[in-house]
Amino acid sequence: MINSKNLRTYSPRERNMYLMGLFGQNIIYNIIGASLAYYLQFTILIPAIAVSTIMAIARVWDAFNDPMMGSIVDRTRSKWGKCRPYLLFVPIPVFIVTMMCFINFGFYDPAAGAANGHNILVVGWAAFAYILWGMVYTVGDIPLWGITALMTEDQNDRTKLLSLARIVAGIGAGITLLAIQPLALALGEKFTPVFGSAPEGERMGFITAALLFGIVGTITFQMAGIFTREHIAPSEEKYTLKENFALMWKNKPFRQILISGLLSSTIQLPMLVAMPIVTYYYASKDPIMALLYMVLLGGGLFIGQFVAMGASPWLTKKFSKKNLYNYCHLLSAVPFALLFVLYLSAPTKLVEPLYLAISLVLFVICGGAIGLISVLRSLMIADAVDYEEYQSGIRPDGVFFSGQSFITKLSMGIATVISGIAYSAVGFSDARVQEVNAFIEAGGIPRENPEYAPYLMILFFLISIPPAIGCLLAVIPTWKYALDDDEHNRILEILNKHRHEKEEADESSEESAQ
Repeated sequence: MINSKNLRTYSPRERNMYLMGLFGQNIIYNIIGASLAYYLQFTILIPAIAVSTIMAIARVWDAFNDPMMGSIVDRTRSKWGKCRPYLLFVPIPVFIVTMMCFINFGFYDPAAGAANGHNILVVGWAAFAYILWGMVYTVGDIPLWGITALMTEDQNDRTKLLSLARIVAGIGAGITLLAIQPLALALGEKFTPVFGSAPEGERMGFITAALLFGIVGTITFQMAGIFTREHIAPSEEKYTLKENFALMWKNKPFRQILISGLLSSTIQLPMLVAMPIVTYYYASKDPIMALLYMVLLGGGLFIGQFVAMGASPWLTKKFSKKNLYNYCHLLSAVPFALLFVLYLSAPTKLVEPLYLAISLVLFVICGGAIGLISVLRSLMIADAVDYEEYQSGIRPDGVFFSGQSFITKLSMGIATVISGIAYSAVGFSDARVQEVNAFIEAGGIPRENPEYAPYLMILFFLISIPPAIGCLLAVIPTWKYALDDDEHNRILEILNKHRHEKEEADESSEESAQ
């Protein structure tokens, strides 16, 4: 058995700079993930079905783009390694394309109709910028997660790194989700006198908020490329995209994780619906109240995530990853479903202290489930990489971690389609959004107006029932998971032994040659 002291691993500085890079990358991701759909539908008034179609097209393209990028990463050989080159050069392009998503050609005009030239330009630019963003973001996302499998040979260090990575990613995501909308609304109030209307002020508020968050995210994202190092050499073989697709599908543990992740896509809906539910039910576009409710309810979600992520190294020592993954999904269906029950019990009273306290508890539990699942999925994908190296001698870090990126982005696309269909079903789109916005601007509170009850009901439905169903579906492919922890530990011991034996043989050959 190899002494753990002899295993190659990351230094504290590498770990910290990697985590800083992940923090920044998740700020950028959530500028888009948390606020772009809201901005397109509720600020510049693009119809809900058009927004969901744009998101769906982008995610279908990502279904091909992510494995392509993973294959490119796995074929990369440079003096910096196979992941670091992309981390060095991609943050600034990601920032530029992020801003392109918000700098559109003004507002969609519901009265003019979909065939109007200006409306076509607004929708077309939104589609072009978002699809381009997905492509450019992928160039940095896959190497950023893939490099974790190259930074250490030590299983315990890998678990600690991925647990910390999920916590730090969650902090970056949480800060952005909780603060970007209140900041945008506050800036919008300041810009309204300058631009002459509340809608134009809100639009400029979102553009400015995206710019400020984007600058911070880009600077910190850059740290991962500059300071990390790869401590595990890539396999010598290089495979084509077609061969890598075959590799992904034949690897049973990876295939099970991938299918499970797609079946649980609806877990993304709470993040997607957070802004509209705070805006239209709780805060009525008041920036101070929006921040208060985002911190109170969204903060509960993220507190649950951080506690679960922090406990994941201890939990994975006590319980198998498979059991944690499956039972966490099953148990989390209950609090998700109870959120809708709570709304039905008191449709206009959820701002009262008792209902807020109950909501907070439910969000904490849901957040804990989401946090632990995200860590487990990363660990299980990393285990699947080891499994593939053991089976075939190929170490497909880039391709397999492209699966994680694929799950995240396609899940968000599926969630966006579901929300778009739901909004359209109750008529909460374009002209009706414009009407509700005007009602709020005139001092109205939507939750007190029975006319708007269907719109608010659909918001609470979306954060509750579809996620609960997704949690139940997720365990179908992983109930009989193909790679248990004991088998993985045996595989990892063999792999580390072979690596060190090869190094010793290479060193002996060099000494003999001299």
